[in-house]
Amino acid sequence: MSDAPFLTRRLLLGGLGATALGCLADRGRAQPSGSAVDRLTPEQRASYDTLQAKARAAFTYERVSVPGSEALAKWEELKSSGRGWPVVIGNDEDFDRIVEQFMIEDPEIGAGPGLRAPAEILATAAGIAFPEDLRKWPGAYQPQDLLAEDGEWPADASAGSVGLSVAMDVVSQRLYERVHILLTPAKFCWKVPAYLRWGGSNACPPPEYHVAALRRWHERYGAELIGINGDVMNLRAARPPAQRAAAMTLAREVYAYCPDIVEQGTGDIAPLAAAMMANSWWYFWWD
Repeated sequence: MSDAPFLTRRLLLGGLGATALGCLADRGRAQPSGSAVDRLTPEQRASYDTLQAKARAAFTYERVSVPGSEALAKWEELKSSGRGWPVVIGNDEDFDRIVEQFMIEDPEIGAGPGLRAPAEILATAAGIAFPEDLRKWPGAYQPQDLLAEDGEWPADASAGSVGLSVAMDVVSQRLYERVHILLTPAKFCWKVPAYLRWGGSNACPPPEYHVAALRRWHERYGAELIGINGDVMNLRAARPPAQRAAAMTLAREVYAYCPDIVEQGTGDIAPLAAAMMANSWWYFWWD
């Protein structure tokens, strides 16, 4: 699979415009490291900061900030408030990445053709039959690209849950001192990617495909989107699959939708199926 058509947008997400592109030696990096930003010339850095400030100003969804240790409890409270669907997005850096994705198609900020309205994305998603239609997206892995084997069912998969990972530093496993929760206008969790314009870079599908996938898993498993940042989703399923066959079907859907979770994670499909059957928290990550 070639990711060339989607590379520019991914790099734009990393630099918020052409001012930062020259600093990204790693073509696959989703966000510039501190050293990359530091290598900007004063003029480039001023332009970068201006674009970032403009993107933040255009992002008008209500934001609530709490200690990482209180994120899930606050999310539960906000969910019950009737003010839209809340989603935990992580720390300050994660907030900036969400804002960048939201605004990157604005020609005045990024290099896109123009912003799509959430209603337009949702209308497109309504016509998508997931997972069958996933392969219609030009960036999707095709069946011949999905080479992982079923593998062996693990003896114990109960320890595989990562919980609300967006509220913590996944390397140190320490909760962030402060995390942000957005209140989106979405009535249902599966609509959130449309309201955030989330996705569309490299192997990460465009928002309408996320909407279709989350809608299916919400209907089948009661899965709710609780956390999201620049490249991770945290779902919590009220009814994980109870049988291995159903879990394997789900895992194959997830593999096509999020190949990195297998190819850079579980290795085979059965360990993923076992983890999703044994745990209510489901983790998705795109490189």
